Amino acid sequence: MISKSPAGFLLVLLAASLVGAGLHAQQPVPGEADIQLTLPPEIYAVPGVPMTIDFANVALVAPDQSAPPRFVVKCDSGAANETRWTLDARPEQAGARIPLEIEAFDPGGRGLGSVRTTVRVAPADAGKNRDVSLLIIGDSLTAATIYPNEIAKLLNRPGNPAWRMLGTQKRGETLPGVAHEGYGGWTWKRFRTQFDPAMPEPGKTGGSPFLFAPDTPGDAANLDLSRYFAERGGTGAPPTHVVIMLGINDCFHPNPDEPAAVEAKIDEMFVEAEAFLAALRRAAPEAEIGLCLTTPGNARDAAFAANYKDRYTRWGWRRIQHRLVKRQIARFAGREPERLFVIPAETHLDVVAGYPENNAVHPNTEGYAQIAASIYSWLKWRLAAVEEK
Repeated sequence: MISKSPAGFLLVLLAASLVGAGLHAQQPVPGEADIQLTLPPEIYAVPGVPMTIDFANVALVAPDQSAPPRFVVKCDSGAANETRWTLDARPEQAGARIPLEIEAFDPGGRGLGSVRTTVRVAPADAGKNRDVSLLIIGDSLTAATIYPNEIAKLLNRPGNPAWRMLGTQKRGETLPGVAHEGYGGWTWKRFRTQFDPAMPEPGKTGGSPFLFAPDTPGDAANLDLSRYFAERGGTGAPPTHVVIMLGINDCFHPNPDEPAAVEAKIDEMFVEAEAFLAALRRAAPEAEIGLCLTTPGNARDAAFAANYKDRYTRWGWRRIQHRLVKRQIARFAGREPERLFVIPAETHLDVVAGYPENNAVHPNTEGYAQIAASIYSWLKWRLAAVEEK
């Protein structure tokens, strides 16, 4: 049922089972709350690029699936169904800041919590007279090249800047101009420290493209992003924007039933991330850096069984991923003065339709396109913000 409140807010009561949205087969964990809700402080949208917030990615639900929560979405724009809220922004909404709140209730009407965000709508022609260079860094999701290709398709639409992508990696069916630094299985630490003297040339997966041979044999390799931009990046200059999608390989392996182990692994990741970001900032002081919140996995338990047998489960990774996202937001949100931003890459990803049936963490083409839409919308928002100054 959809109705307008006197205050002009759209109230959407979702008495929906989220079985189809990836919240089924989740057993309670002793000591956990009935539900945990997490949203980044801002979501980005662009006219012509529909944007969603999938409830399966917002809510970590521990109760038995026989009593699923229902949700109330308060927002004066967009519409919701039983699985997600969707905004197909209109051109006249460009520049809008749209408040949105999601409340959760149990079947008896008891409030389980709420979470808020602001939807920022960028103009469709933001940055049309600019030159943009983009460096994308990531793991196997980036190495597949699908979402960089989808970003390129969006940037090729009318009203966009002239663009170039930096990188030594051009794998698979790479569209013209597309490049990146995506390596299967990689972590923040590998990009900062992994060097293979036998394969020091750029583009090889044996070593980080940002590392160079030491001046003295036997010493540690040199992390030199300035030299990377000059010799390997492809433009000879630092990028205007950097997008980093890492975290799965950093935090996938601890036992989710041991919270201290999960927290320690996230702590380790942050140490490596901050060290790499500091080096990146020194080499590219004007670049705007977008950090993608780690994406959730496939909603199908069978996909995890197919990939990992009984070593890693969907519910185990879901708990780790939700905690990781919460801590990523706490760590990196609010650091805009450092030209550091959070990209909500996880909220728009459909954990059912956006994944193949037999892959736990790698989306299908539809899912990768959803990730690309989130990154593109962030980029357009940043281009618009610069133009407003």
